[in-house]
Amino acid sequence: MKKKIKVVAAIIENDQDEILCALRSPRMSIPNHWEFPGGKVEENEDVFSALKREIEEEFECRIETYAIHNENIHEYDTFIIDLIAIKAKIVEGNPVPVEHSKFIWLKRENLLSLIWAPADVPAVELLANEK
Repeated sequence: MKKKIKVVAAIIENDQDEILCALRSPRMSIPNHWEFPGGKVEENEDVFSALKREIEEEFECRIETYAIHNENIHEYDTFIIDLIAIKAKIVEGNPVPVEHSKFIWLKRENLLSLIWAPADVPAVELLANEK
């Protein structure tokens, strides 16, 4: 039986209506694919606290979360991911990619031009169709 992992992802928007997209490094699973940054939810941790902690660890900045965007269950070869995408804004600091190769800010209409990690695709498609 495959392990099921609960993961949160931040959809961080800036003042120019651009969204932060992070490139997974060659050392990470699903390397060189784009994703919304985040990570695993620890035991007894709520999804919003988990996301704030993960963004502080991975991008050295603080966020404020304000809405769940979507939830998607995706089955990879060796595990199942329950991905909860949460909308957020940076409230302190500037993002610095600690684990990722790099990040970029993109407008909604350009999101589909990137090669995304499969679990992130439903969130990307929803965002691309938002006004």
